[in-house]
Amino acid sequence: MWASVLFGAPGFLQPLSEHILDMAAFPDSADPLYERFARGSVFDIGLLAIDLSTRRRIRINGVAQGVERRHVLMETQQVYGNCRKHIQVRELEQVYDASKQEDYRSSSLSAAQERWITSTDTFFIATAHPERGADASHRGGNPGFVHVPDASTLIFPDYAGNMMFQTLGNITTNPATGLLLIDFEQGHTLQLTGKAHIIWDERHVAAFPGAERLVVFSLEEVIEKRNAFPYRAYEVSYSPFNPLLDER
Repeated sequence: MWASVLFGAPGFLQPLSEHILDMAAFPDSADPLYERFARGSVFDIGLLAIDLSTRRRIRINGVAQGVERRHVLMETQQVYGNCRKHIQVRELEQVYDASKQEDYRSSSLSAAQERWITSTDTFFIATAHPERGADASHRGGNPGFVHVPDASTLIFPDYAGNMMFQTLGNITTNPATGLLLIDFEQGHTLQLTGKAHIIWDERHVAAFPGAERLVVFSLEEVIEKRNAFPYRAYEVSYSPFNPLLDER
């Protein structure tokens, strides 16, 4: 399970009808999702369209197929908006050609990647249900809300959100999970794939302010892409819903 990022000029996502979405974007050739997009097969996809400047987001799940001219056509099966909680406001500015990127793969996190994860305030999560298809979602909090106890494990709190439990329900039935982090100041991305499980025990959950439960992610592979994201944002306004971690 992988989470990736698609980007383009405003308008690169176009609804052709109530149920068909045209995406004029492909992952780059080094991305683990590229082959699925490029070979023309039909596949499950979960899409999160998010506007960081307004905290607006919408989730679109369904099936997709790569077509000619590097377009992907998606037939929607679930479309719904989510609340604005835990989304940090950023104004993105395109400043860089993402074609000059470098990729690094490993089965464990480097010390620098651990620092990146423990200082992040935003990441994206991909999950799937064996019968209901794929889903992509967002997780956010103040820097430090993700813990890295070792080079192969992440622990993050699950805060009160839209009360749909799509991600948690998927993890319960299928632990395969993908995470995506974006360095908005440098334009680097970090993709992780592995397995996740949920901790409900109140004694463990209480160590994370504001958490209603915890998610433990066990890493299997990590891909760091440098200069992969052609946008930059240097100012951030944290969500007022983020728990204060200095209460710990």
